[in-house]
Amino acid sequence: MRINKKKFIYLISPKKINNSFYRDLTKVLQQKKVSFFQLRLKKETFKKKIIIGEKIKKICKKFKVKFLVNDDVLVAKKLNADGCHLGQNDMDIIKARELIGDKIIGVTCHNSVKLAKVAVKNRADYIALGAFHHSKTKIIKFKAHTDLIRKVKKNTKIPVVAIGGINSDNYKKLLLNKANFLAISGYVWNNKKLKPLEAIKKLK
Repeated sequence: MRINKKKFIYLISPKKINNSFYRDLTKVLQQKKVSFFQLRLKKETFKKKIIIGEKIKKICKKFKVKFLVNDDVLVAKKLNADGCHLGQNDMDIIKARELIGDKIIGVTCHNSVKLAKVAVKNRADYIALGAFHHSKTKIIKFKAHTDLIRKVKKNTKIPVVAIGGINSDNYKKLLLNKANFLAISGYVWNNKKLKPLEAIKKLK
């Protein structure tokens, strides 16, 4: 996976997609800071995920952003997405690989060097580590510190995505500690002070 330092954002969808979302997403991706967009809809039906996914995929393609699906490998396959992201309780990466071939597969490794080693051994394309900060998007069960990134980097060259409560105040420290990408959701989509476009512009 090629890493473009200017495009360090791994953008995750809000929990619910409304009609204004597509317009906001277009404006955000126009800033050329996003490498990946992950569709993360826990409560929608398979059919609704496909309808929403088709629209998002077109926008991502226009701006050369990789389109990934969270958790659901079958949705990723049906949408012919660029890949999927797997949590520790989701489908096994080896089985996922059988279903979607050489597409991008990322794996959540929480705050564990051991899980990261397993993901690397199973040929994950990237690993997600965190949470590095308190997040309003999901309940934090695993807290990570920046030295974890350096420890994991000693064992592998595959990209590391840092997750958890990342915003304009704390993002630079993670980049300085060699995180390749920063997973961001709430700061962009649920920001009480800034619109999505204004929020993304603060990440330079």
